[in-house]
Formats: sequence, structure tokens, C-alpha cells
Amino acid sequence: MPLRIADVSADAVLLLGGARAILLQLANPAVGHGVAEHSDFANRPLDRLRATLTYLYVIVFGTAEEAQRVVLGVHAAHASVHSAPGATPSYDARDHHLQLWVAATLYDTAMHMRQLVYGPLSDTDAEALLADYAVVGVTLGVPVALWPANRVAFAEYWRRCESELRVDDLTRRVGQTLLHPTTGPFWLRALMPTVRLVTAGLLSPELRQAYDLRHDQRRFDRLVRRLAAIYPRLPRVITHAPQRHYLRVFRSTAH
Repeated sequence: MPLRIADVSADAVLLLGGARAILLQLANPAVGHGVAEHSDFANRPLDRLRATLTYLYVIVFGTAEEAQRVVLGVHAAHASVHSAPGATPSYDARDHHLQLWVAATLYDTAMHMRQLVYGPLSDTDAEALLADYAVVGVTLGVPVALWPANRVAFAEYWRRCESELRVDDLTRRVGQTLLHPTTGPFWLRALMPTVRLVTAGLLSPELRQAYDLRHDQRRFDRLVRRLAAIYPRLPRVITHAPQRHYLRVFRSTAH
């Protein structure tokens, strides 16, 4: 049986790649300015990560009713996120192309983390997971036709989007706030030095420089070797703990 999104998305190791996905999202000027100008990022920098994880866990592991509830919540949050007339960059959080980019960064980061820890994916698994991850954007209303049909199409889409990424002073400040939080759960803040190491290791040299990230290839390689040796042997009660936590928190707000 090929790997499915449920096999991959519950893994706690994906948390180490979460900041990488968000920095890629922010490097799209429309996304970056929308987040900076319409969220309390300075005071609650980990909220976007929490919201993204909750959305992913609910649409993959929740009931149809729960998925509908989380989608409505996202739509409500996005309704007022748009630029003023004539502003540059122009943005609207309901833009399907921006939502597609966000979904694509989650898929691409998940694949990077999966392969770092478990080794290369087979062609069958890679294609199955690409098809499965379409749900991340399609659930929000992104037309299914926009999601790349195969890995070749995804690679072409990714190269095109990467060429349009820009990091300005505003986006850089948001990125630094994300990577150096002073609020949020203690366990997540304690994880941030490792997250910064992984983030720098997974970003392109151009984006590392744009975000002023230090990169130590030897430390990164050493961490990856340790993760690959230890993490796959851990029991699911540990590796799936964040998924259970965020689902439990989400469900508790329904009552």
C-alpha cells in the first residue's frame, strides 16, 4: 500500500520543518504583507504554526463536521485580510493562488522532513502523497485543477514560484519574530534552537541570506543522522503526540 497523507502528517518530526514552510509562505510578498499587516504576529508569533497544524490535523483526522468547522473558521479569519486599494503588494487571503502556495509549502516541507528521517520515497509513494496533499488547498476551495497533477508538474510550479519570492525588511522582521518567540508553550519554545538549525538547513542559500539565518552544515548533518537513527524507532504514542494534542484542543472548543 502506498503512503498516504495520514501516514505522514501525524508525525511530530514535521514540527521541525514548520518554520521552513512558514518562511517560504512569507517570502511570497502578498502572503508576507498580509500576515504582517493583519495579524498579531509580534505578540503571538507561534499562532500561525498552531493554526496551520490544527487545520491540517482536523481535515485529515477529524470528522466531516469538524473539517467544515475549521474551514469556516479559516474563511472568517481571511475575510478581512486584503490590501488597501492601490497598495503594493496587492493581496487578498482568499486568492486561490496564494492558498495554493501555502498548501504547496506544507507538502514540500513534509516531503523534505519525511525523506530526511525515513529515506527516499518510492515513485509510487511520492505520487500518492502529492495527490493526497491536494486536500490541504482544495478543502479551502482551491480548484482541484490548480493542484499539480504529478511530481514533474509540481517541480515546474515550484521553480516558477521560487523565482518570484522576495524578502523585504517587513517580512524579515516577521521571520525573525517567528524563529525567536517569547510566548507560546514552553516545550515549543524549547524546541526553537533545533527548529532554527533545521530551517536554515532546508532553505535555499538565497533565502537563508535574505532572512539573516546562520547555517552550520556539519551540525545540520549530525542532527539529521541522529534523527534518522532514533526517530523511526520511537513508539507512536510519542511521534503522534502533537496530533492528539491539537485535535483535543480543537474539540474542546466545540463545547
